[in-house]
Amino acid sequence: MIMPRGEPLLLPVNPVFIGVSLAVGLAVNMLPLGRIVWTPDLLMVLLVFWGVHQPLRIGMGVAFLLGLCMDVSQSALLGQHALSYTVLSFGAIAVHRRLLWFSVPSQALQVLPLFALAHAIELLLRMAAGGIFPGLWSFLAPLIEALLWPLASWVLLAPQRRPPDRDQNRPL
Repeated sequence: MIMPRGEPLLLPVNPVFIGVSLAVGLAVNMLPLGRIVWTPDLLMVLLVFWGVHQPLRIGMGVAFLLGLCMDVSQSALLGQHALSYTVLSFGAIAVHRRLLWFSVPSQALQVLPLFALAHAIELLLRMAAGGIFPGLWSFLAPLIEALLWPLASWVLLAPQRRPPDRDQNRPL
């Protein structure tokens, strides 16, 4: 793939780092923070990020399993998070080649509809199962997740930006 101008070459990502970041995101989502409907879903941000940057390692199967974990931990309708995370992961993988050509703030605008779609799926499934509408504050969560995108990009790409060992035989 041809790199955009001005972008440094990134080192390969460590698969352990991907797993740890997803485990931390799952743990943060499982924290009992109360019934605040506008809290961002950190696991969604991580699934989209790794789906865009590492689509061959983090795919829809991982998203489905993490969604089932979220369903069990929140005592939600079984498959509610699993379906929304799977659709979110499919959308991230579908746009990953195009998305990497944009700057990070433009990427945040590009992933906002993905986050909104995932939250809409969760909301529709919850309401179809007899739940109540949580209020208009629930529409704030996708906006906060899109605002978290630049921070997630900076933090999660930091280990790949470290300078490689330099010697006389390798100019990079």
